[in-house]
Amino acid sequence: MNQIRYYVSRKNPLTWFAAAASLAAVVMQVLSLSFGEMPGFWSFCFLRLLPMLVGLGFSLRLVLQGPKEFYRTTRDVFWMCVYFGAVAVDWYVRIHSDSSVLDGLGSSYALLGYLRYVFACCLIYLAIYVLYRFLLTGKMGNVMLMQLLAAVAMAVLVYDLVSEVQSGISRTYLFEKIANVCIAAAFLSAMLAAHRFTDGLYHPTWGDRKDGRRVRTLNGMSVVAGYIMPDRNDACNSIHDTVEISAIERYVHRKRAEGMENFGLFHVFLAAYVRCLTKYPATNRFFSGQRVYQRGDEIQFVMAIKKDMTTESPDTMIKLHLDRHDTAKDVYDKLNAEVEKVKSTPLDSAFDNLAGLLASLPGLLLKFTVWCLKVADYFGKLPAFLLELSPFHGSVIFTSMGSLGIPPIVHHLYNFGNLPAFMAVGRKYRKTELDLNGEPVTRRYVDFSVNCDERTVDGFYYATVMKYFKKLLRNPSVLDEVPEELEQDIP
Repeated sequence: MNQIRYYVSRKNPLTWFAAAASLAAVVMQVLSLSFGEMPGFWSFCFLRLLPMLVGLGFSLRLVLQGPKEFYRTTRDVFWMCVYFGAVAVDWYVRIHSDSSVLDGLGSSYALLGYLRYVFACCLIYLAIYVLYRFLLTGKMGNVMLMQLLAAVAMAVLVYDLVSEVQSGISRTYLFEKIANVCIAAAFLSAMLAAHRFTDGLYHPTWGDRKDGRRVRTLNGMSVVAGYIMPDRNDACNSIHDTVEISAIERYVHRKRAEGMENFGLFHVFLAAYVRCLTKYPATNRFFSGQRVYQRGDEIQFVMAIKKDMTTESPDTMIKLHLDRHDTAKDVYDKLNAEVEKVKSTPLDSAFDNLAGLLASLPGLLLKFTVWCLKVADYFGKLPAFLLELSPFHGSVIFTSMGSLGIPPIVHHLYNFGNLPAFMAVGRKYRKTELDLNGEPVTRRYVDFSVNCDERTVDGFYYATVMKYFKKLLRNPSVLDEVPEELEQDIP
């Protein structure tokens, strides 16, 4: 299904007019507050401060984020609707408290003394917000309906302003009504300035995260499973398998002869995993905040390394950014460059510095800080630099037990973050067995284990991926070829 997305351009005069009208609304609210009596706390928050913040935010979002981010959030329109609903409720309360407030105002204001009329107004504002949300999420393919609604709202507010000016209202009400007209004018201009993206690419929208696109095509059981199993360790499945490595060893020897001196088994496993994500992209999904997301073409590989192979040497984490187009040589070059960068510097990495900073906090404050990070991560609000430093956010985490001379462990997944898979590769070993002719033969094997989050894809999909993974390991030469076509997880 083609996604319909809109943007506003800074080259469009309507964009600048909408921003100016939004700022004018802020100025009018300030003047209304200056010439009138100081309202109560809640009236000040909802009827003065709220429209000021919305107007300022709406203006800045139009000018600074219009081409990329403006239609990713419904926040501005939501709070606009809350403000107008609060205005209707405030008039209802004021009329019932003192009916003399209607003196000098139009007869239409008497309707606000009826609760059903106030309720109807709130329903209208709710409908406007819901339709705007449908527009942002691509469920409504035509912006003309929103333009029509904005034009009607603008006409009603202008008519109300003209009527009250002719009746001779106070300056406080006058500035407030001009502010409302400016808000409607800004919204109408923004709708008129909206253009549809025509580049054929996916553009992030409401509900997406910085590190992934929300998967909106899940079946009901998959959605409910995320609430039944909210923690990653409740939903992890593991598999332990073995692969015969004679073909891999021949491939490794050939790559070393080509000049890749440090090329080894680990590079083959990583390159094969990258190729699996090329053919089966849903493997690059992750679960966060009770939702499933797709990371896209970027593959974030996380690994713990030591600067020196000694028991005293501390661990550090690296995050390698790979692409679904990458070949085995690309994986080798990128991984070795990242490892050498860490081992060649005597200074701690950015991750080490961050971990040290957190560790320096008192225990209670550290616990509160981690809780704040978990909440921010749940709602997808972690800053981009923290997502980059975090070893708990990525496509997969690899560990090689072969360098330690032990079999692969089945490592747990982390409840914090969004890592959907943990792969461990064990040591090489020999095994004597009978060939097809009944003769004893010695072969070399490697065991590996994968622990994965079952909430992202079903077991059949994972089984298919693992079969393809072993097929690649039996014929690693295909990892030298650039993929001709990338399968897409979400159309």
